[in-house]
Amino acid sequence: MGGKRRIGRRVGAAAVAGVLLATAAAPAVAAGVSERTGTQRGDAWRGTLVAAERVFGLPDGRAAAAELTAHGFDAGATRYGVEAWRLVYRTVDEFGQPTTASGLLALPSRAAGHRLPVVSYAHGTEVHRDAAPSVHRGFATAPVVAYASAGYATVAPDYLGLGLGAGPHPWMDVPSETTASLDLLRAAGEFAPREGRQLRREVLVTGFSQGASAALGLGRALQAGADDWFRLGALAPVSGAYDFVASQLPAVLDGRVAPEWAVAYTAYLLVAYDRLHELYASPAEVFRAPYAETVPELFSGDHPGQEVMAGLPATLAELLTEEGHALLAAPSGELAQALAELDSVCRDWRPRVPVVLWQAGGDEQAVNENTAACLAALRAGGARPGVRDLGPVEHDGSRHIGSHVAAVPEIIRWFDRLG
Repeated sequence: MGGKRRIGRRVGAAAVAGVLLATAAAPAVAAGVSERTGTQRGDAWRGTLVAAERVFGLPDGRAAAAELTAHGFDAGATRYGVEAWRLVYRTVDEFGQPTTASGLLALPSRAAGHRLPVVSYAHGTEVHRDAAPSVHRGFATAPVVAYASAGYATVAPDYLGLGLGAGPHPWMDVPSETTASLDLLRAAGEFAPREGRQLRREVLVTGFSQGASAALGLGRALQAGADDWFRLGALAPVSGAYDFVASQLPAVLDGRVAPEWAVAYTAYLLVAYDRLHELYASPAEVFRAPYAETVPELFSGDHPGQEVMAGLPATLAELLTEEGHALLAAPSGELAQALAELDSVCRDWRPRVPVVLWQAGGDEQAVNENTAACLAALRAGGARPGVRDLGPVEHDGSRHIGSHVAAVPEIIRWFDRLG
C-alpha cells in the first residue's frame, strides 16, 4: 500500500536513471545528454530508444487508402505510403520509477520530404495490452495511418501497461499518460534520422476519448517547456471526459451514459485508481459479490475487451455496493483528489496555440457536457478555443466511436491549413 502514488507528486519529477530491462539491443546513449540539442538534462535517459521493429508497411497512397476504408475511415487526405515501427523506450512509471513503454511511429514515404511535421495521437480506452497501437494492426492503427499518409510523422503511445509495457495500465492517469507520450516523442526523434528523416519541433497534438485528456496533458507539458526540442503547435482533442466530477459521473449514475459503458468505465476507474490512490481496503467495500472477487483481475490487462464485458453485470446496481455508489455520487478523500487532478486538464492554463475541441451530438459514452465544461474552462483561462460539433455521426451504432472516425479527416484538413 505504501508504494502508491499520492496526489501532487508528478511522475518523473524526481526519477533517477537506473538499469532497465531491454527487449532488444540498442545503441548506447550518454546519460545526461540530449542528442537532439546537445544540452544537458538531468533525466535525459528518458525517451532513449531500447528497441525498434518494423511492424508494417503500405507501399503507396492507394494501399494506405485501402487500409483506411477497410476500417471505416475517410481516405480523402491520403497521399503517401506509410512505414510503421514499434518503438520500445525508456520512461517512468506511474510511481516515478524507471521503466520501459512501447508505442507506434509511422512515417510517410520519402516523397513527403526529409523534414516532417509531427502529429502525436493518443488512443481511446483499451483493456487488453495486445489491443494497443504498436501491437494490434487494425482499427487502432487506422488514425495513425491517416495522419502519416497525409504527410505527418505520427507517434501513438501505447501508454503504460499496454503494448509491451509492464502492466497493469493506470487508466485515466494524466501524469503517466503525459510522460509516456512525451518520451515516445523523444524516442521517435532519436529513431527518425536512422531512416534519413528529421522531425520538426512543433507537435500537433490530438487524441480521442481517454486520449483527449492525454492530449491536453501532453500539450500542457510541451507548452511549459518539458522538452528541450519539441514544442506545442496545436491541440485537437476529440470527445474527452474532461469534467469527470461535474459532468461525466452524474451522467454515469443517471443513465445518460449507456448502461454497459457506465458499468465498464466505473469498474475500470475504481480498480485503476485504487492501485494508485488507495481508495478502499478491500474490493468488497465497493463491489458486490461475486464481482469483488473477479473485477480486479478483469482489468489486469490480460483479458480481451469482449471477455471483460462478459464478466461484468448489466447495471451499476448489480456492480456497486451502497458504499461504492455513494463514493461516486459524492467523491471524497483520495478519489476526490485524484479526480481533481484528472479534471485539471482544461483548467488554470492558457494554450498559446490554436485549439479546437471536437464532439458528436448525443455521445453515449463521453457526454457533451464535458466538452462544454472544457471550453468554458479554457476560455476562463484566457484562451480562445474553437469547438466543432460533428453532428449525430455513428460508427457500429456508437456516436462516441463515430465522432472519432468523423473527426480524423477533419483534423487532418485543419492541421494542413495551419501549415
